[in-house]
Amino acid sequence: MQNTVKIQEKYDARPRKWWMYMLFALAMCALLTWSASSVTFKGMAAKGSEVAKGIFWGLVKPDWNMIFTTSKDGVPFLLMETVCIALLGTVVGGVLALPFSFLASPNIMPKPIAVIFNALILLIRTLPSMVWALVWIRVTGPGAFCGVITQSICSIGMISKMYMTAIADLDTSILESLDASGCTAFQKIRYGIIPQLTPNIISTVIYRFDINIKDAATLGIVGAGGIGAALIQCINSRRWTMVGSFIFAMILLMLVIEYASTRIRRKLARGQ
Repeated sequence: MQNTVKIQEKYDARPRKWWMYMLFALAMCALLTWSASSVTFKGMAAKGSEVAKGIFWGLVKPDWNMIFTTSKDGVPFLLMETVCIALLGTVVGGVLALPFSFLASPNIMPKPIAVIFNALILLIRTLPSMVWALVWIRVTGPGAFCGVITQSICSIGMISKMYMTAIADLDTSILESLDASGCTAFQKIRYGIIPQLTPNIISTVIYRFDINIKDAATLGIVGAGGIGAALIQCINSRRWTMVGSFIFAMILLMLVIEYASTRIRRKLARGQ
């Protein structure tokens, strides 16, 4: 009986924040109303339905000759080029993100150095991949190399941020023990930090590779190599069966990569 009374007293003394929730709901409604006022729907484009029907027809009946050809204009070559761009960009970005993340972590480096590298990482993350591609295409010219450079830079920005989050959650007692043993800074990183970060590093790199595959197809539109340039050319020229073959191959590739990455991440997280 006494426990019931205490529970009732605790319940009656609960913080009543309904006014905060109401204020939050009103603020969200005001923001949504203000945002919707700047978005106007002017109806479908003149040939919008034709394009939608064409893409659907292309997916239903793709050009199988494009899928099974070995020429440089075929789907396998362009798809492999897209995968290579994403893979190289992910590996280079993942490796370079390690020193960036350590230098930007205030619990490892002095605060002034950490602030400088945090600002650099923020600068990299501010510009989207398409803008980086437009910048680097003026330097390297169109082609796959521009795509690799772009994806490497974009990967550094995202992966460094995720590495820094993992470093902030490190078990510092291990570092204190190594410090008491007289270990150098490099030895503390090698034996106290890297073993704790390895699962997060692998999981983050796999996740970024998944993103880079999609970005590599998009970057091809501006001339940074990959399947995107051929896809946009086929859409502009209304060659729907070829469009269907490109999209069909990309969907199949993403299913394979998603399955493999999910299995690897599950293995790292649960050991299954």
